[in-house]
Amino acid sequence: MADTERVPGTPHEIALLAGGPRAAVTVAVVALHLRGAVEAGARATVVAVDSEAGRALPPLPPPEEVLALEDDIPAELRVPYLESAVYRRLHEPCDVREVLRDPDVRWAVTTLRIGLADTDMVSPPALGTTRAARRHVHALRTAHPLPASRAGLSDEAKLLAVALHGEAALRLVAPRFAARAGLTGRVHRRRTRALRRWSPGSGAGGGDTGRLYCGGGWEGGGGG
Repeated sequence: MADTERVPGTPHEIALLAGGPRAAVTVAVVALHLRGAVEAGARATVVAVDSEAGRALPPLPPPEEVLALEDDIPAELRVPYLESAVYRRLHEPCDVREVLRDPDVRWAVTTLRIGLADTDMVSPPALGTTRAARRHVHALRTAHPLPASRAGLSDEAKLLAVALHGEAALRLVAPRFAARAGLTGRVHRRRTRALRRWSPGSGAGGGDTGRLYCGGGWEGGGGG
């Protein structure tokens, strides 16, 4: 993989462009895991760990200031605020879907979008991803294909791989954690059940209806 220092945008921002809020939150979860701040919980959940990495995360602004500060968050705090909001929600075990419903997490994702508003990657007022964003993500996937191995990859390179390549990268960079935390396997299980229902000559296909990931990245990328 090419030098990640030359990649425009953080892995969290790239994931937001490539796969929407769920992808950005997944990158945040993996980032926290790589620093020892979260671990897999029971029944496909994630839970926070009392650790130095977790305690180092910045406190979120007070609730009465949250909305007023959306446009004024310094660029260097947008990703830490997202990770902090995710970490706070994970003090009780939950899955990524529950994390996404947390008001603080939703606010932090919005601030990440606002941080991209000065580019042509999102368009106001809804801050939806643009055609330029899709071209940007495609160019990044071409320049940074899925690594053959996680050996020698920096944490930043692992996060970039997850941002660009979804489940395929999760299976590569953190396979045990991703499986136990419920971040992978959903599409595979659906495909297996469909194939079991299919029999030769039945005329029925074993189509995959899962919409979590796809092999070339986040399926349905850029969605809100």
